[in-house]
Amino acid sequence: MAKPISVETLHTRVRSIFEKCGMSEANAEAVAAVIVAGERDACKSHGIYRIEGCMRVLAAGKVEPKAVPELVDTGKAVIEVDANGGFSNPAFDAAKAALVARAKETGLAALVIRDCLHFSALWHDVEALAKEGLASLSMCPSYASVAPTGGKEPLLGTNPIAFGWPRPAEHPYVFDFATSVAARGEIELHRRAGTEIPDGWAVDKEGNPTNDPDAALAGAMLPFGGHKGSAISTMVELLAGAMLGEFMSKEALDFMGGTHLLPRHGALVLALDPATFSARSGRDPLAEGERLLTAIGAQGARLPSQRRFKARDLSLREGIELSDAELAQLDLFEAQGLAAL
Repeated sequence: MAKPISVETLHTRVRSIFEKCGMSEANAEAVAAVIVAGERDACKSHGIYRIEGCMRVLAAGKVEPKAVPELVDTGKAVIEVDANGGFSNPAFDAAKAALVARAKETGLAALVIRDCLHFSALWHDVEALAKEGLASLSMCPSYASVAPTGGKEPLLGTNPIAFGWPRPAEHPYVFDFATSVAARGEIELHRRAGTEIPDGWAVDKEGNPTNDPDAALAGAMLPFGGHKGSAISTMVELLAGAMLGEFMSKEALDFMGGTHLLPRHGALVLALDPATFSARSGRDPLAEGERLLTAIGAQGARLPSQRRFKARDLSLREGIELSDAELAQLDLFEAQGLAAL
């Protein structure tokens, strides 16, 4: 049985893999940070499983490994950062300080991330903003792998949306979910494990319900909540795709030539300053929020991300459990880089 690996050690190893693959030090650092954060928080579908996908898009030449994000700030509410064909995470990191400052100055600010390759969960963004005392929403399209309710052809992306709310003495209130029933990575993990997917996750090429992960990946996933999830997914396409002048999910699919590589598109992050919005009310927005969140917990309900935060605390104390196969893959990637594919 493999021994636990510390969060810091895993981060160093993942970063070295990406540097071996030709990424700049800054880009390798940013991408490794979000992958290790996923593994640390027991979000396996966004943890080290994502390393190979990032390597494959690097090998295919569909992402710029040494891209330098370019901040475009005209002093208005909308700030832009051009990822210049690189990963989204370094672009967000490059623009975060400007976004935070503008939101606290005006009460509301938006960040447009242009021409980025996106593979990670969105909670990383909204948590970072919650630590600055801001509420936030983050969203992006994906590539067309989800059929709209009533249809059978992939048209929408998994189109995640995340929300963060700051809490004075607790982890922030965070939710982050795909607008599909499940993240595509969850179906891929079932495929790798040789297990069936639950009912209602996907349809095959003919539009028939399926429990076979291979048939699901070849067919179409389904939105959560029927027509409601389909509408929210469409909203994400419009706000984070059409409105930004960036790829929507069908265009991202066509650009990549299939779902075997990670998608390239844009992203939208909205940051709101509770203190500004509540200034004339005479009330403390964070205290009001605590009353609600505490009342939810008092009923025995679990707040979103509580399981993830519990896993994080355990990982930081005791390290991360990886299988022998996972450790062997890290060894291979570190030794061979892109040649390991």
